[in-house]
Amino acid sequence: MKIGIIGYGSMGKMLLWKFSEKKNISKDDLYAANRTVSKIDEAAGIATVCNSNKELAAEVDIVFICVRPADIRTVLEEIKGDVKDSTLIVSLNGNIQFSLMESIVDHKMAKVIPSVTAEIDQSQTLVCFNSKAGEADKETLRELLLCIGTVRELPENNMGMGSELVSCMPGFIASIFDVICQAAGKHVDFPPEMIVEMILNTMKATGNLMLEKSMSFEDVVTRVATKGGITQEGTKVIYEMFPEAADKLFEKTLEKRRIVAEQANSSWK
Repeated sequence: MKIGIIGYGSMGKMLLWKFSEKKNISKDDLYAANRTVSKIDEAAGIATVCNSNKELAAEVDIVFICVRPADIRTVLEEIKGDVKDSTLIVSLNGNIQFSLMESIVDHKMAKVIPSVTAEIDQSQTLVCFNSKAGEADKETLRELLLCIGTVRELPENNMGMGSELVSCMPGFIASIFDVICQAAGKHVDFPPEMIVEMILNTMKATGNLMLEKSMSFEDVVTRVATKGGITQEGTKVIYEMFPEAADKLFEKTLEKRRIVAEQANSSWK
């Protein structure tokens, strides 16, 4: 199976190198193309560098389009006359609807949303497929993406909220605990980096505990926050005050996602 990557930004670069390293895909079966060809010179040792998107599309069995939303239409128009009928077209943008992409090239397609945690092979990668993609296509893509973590399939209309929960969530979590670290720093006299290290290790251990012991959030709270104890005072504050912030977080991000999607899709009409 020959795999092509169009676009050598952060995600395109990450996928190209992960496929080479983790899947042991040879240079002869891995293709790369970028608008500025010189930017992918560093990948010449692991992939066949193509001079154009058309050249790449004619060779591969699965093509990942890793470009900005505004450039997806241009890429599809470039490759539509060369991409093979059997090739699966995969977009790494969730905002452009399948129906719009199919209006350019009537083909089997998928969308893939990785997380930044793919860098340590722990992405919860979201995928969805159009009606033309078959079970063999789905299995091939899932198997390929396992090199960066786990794979979860969602319907196209749920990819937005799914992205909030896995792709955006590292940023949400980091900002929440950044605030906690800053607040804690007002009450201690040891270095800020020590606070961060203590909280990060506790976050990691708590997550592992919950996953390995099949514990719910409520289970952990009950286990730690004994009645009338110190932890209970803190959990009361969180349950009383944080729900409003959490609701506002998703209201704002989902509204922004809706606006971005409308703008992206309207540019195709």
